[in-house]
Amino acid sequence: MANSGCEDLRGQEGESFLYFAYGSNLLTERIHLRNPSAVFCCVARLQDFKLDFGNSRGKTSETWHGGIATIFQSPGDEVWGVVWKMNKSNLSSLDEQEGVKSGTYVPIEVNVYTQEGKEITCRSYQMKNYESAPPSPQYKKVICLGAKENGLPLEYQKKLNAIEPNDYKGEVSEEIEDIIKKGETKTH
Repeated sequence: MANSGCEDLRGQEGESFLYFAYGSNLLTERIHLRNPSAVFCCVARLQDFKLDFGNSRGKTSETWHGGIATIFQSPGDEVWGVVWKMNKSNLSSLDEQEGVKSGTYVPIEVNVYTQEGKEITCRSYQMKNYESAPPSPQYKKVICLGAKENGLPLEYQKKLNAIEPNDYKGEVSEEIEDIIKKGETKTH
């Protein structure tokens, strides 16, 4: 089983923690921009939640120019993502990236299930007080590239690919544009 050093899935003790990513941090290169300690652990499923996109307090993301990913409780639905094992020294940079201080997201604890059915407790993030809004084409692309890179279930990848983005035609940050170019080169 290729668990790359995550046979011990507790991870919450000691120097590391487990983080369940379901949005742009699915893509290795994206999470490594601010959180170099992140190591792929496994693909996992969050049961009874649904993926949505929105703007915190109705304000469009200046980074992504559209709705950004969040999750909400929804019995019978599921969200697939990646569990990253991270050094606690990256906790503040992850919180910063997720906009915890600005109130965009709040950290939550979730129980996810590996493809082998093991239950793991992870940190994740949820947007509060948001208005649903479609993601920009770039944001959608980063999520889809991450889902493909990490082998999320094909049915779920199809759902992600079917998301209708907004009509934003401009560019996002240079580092994100570079990541998209690299990701497209790798997966084609």
